[in-house]
Amino acid sequence: MTSQEFTSGIIDLKGNFHKYALSLTLDRDNALDLVQDTYLKAIQNQNKFVDDTNLKAWAFTIMKNTFINNYRRKMRENTMMDGTQELYYLNLPSDKGSISPESAYAGNEIEKAIDALHEDYRLPFRMHLEGFKYEEIAEKLNLKLGTVKSRIFFARKKLMSVLKDYSG
Repeated sequence: MTSQEFTSGIIDLKGNFHKYALSLTLDRDNALDLVQDTYLKAIQNQNKFVDDTNLKAWAFTIMKNTFINNYRRKMRENTMMDGTQELYYLNLPSDKGSISPESAYAGNEIEKAIDALHEDYRLPFRMHLEGFKYEEIAEKLNLKLGTVKSRIFFARKKLMSVLKDYSG
């Protein structure tokens, strides 16, 4: 395939690129950026394209991989390093902004409701809120995995019942 045929074939995919990029990013501006990145990478890697293969599939693979790499890079940039022993604060936003009196009051009510739970439900629920995985909770509390899951489920159900006035 000549360079001109390759370029023409890539340009003909413009409409398909836009639709696919929008389905990946769910944002018009990000989709346009992804299409532009895909064009750039496709042209830069033209020598890696094998003649008599599917140009559309090759280009869409570039787009998908670019999207995944950009997503992973963005997640790494937003990850905080946590120095605590149990890694409780990993990936928590560093800026919580200002807290309104209403949300502070609601937060206090939620804390009271959690504290009012029976210890069998409160402990696994708090550990889950702190970021422990079900398996870790089961191991630390010496419980079966199913027991941990059901206790957290029932704790949520009880809290939703008690705090129904605070639901949005």
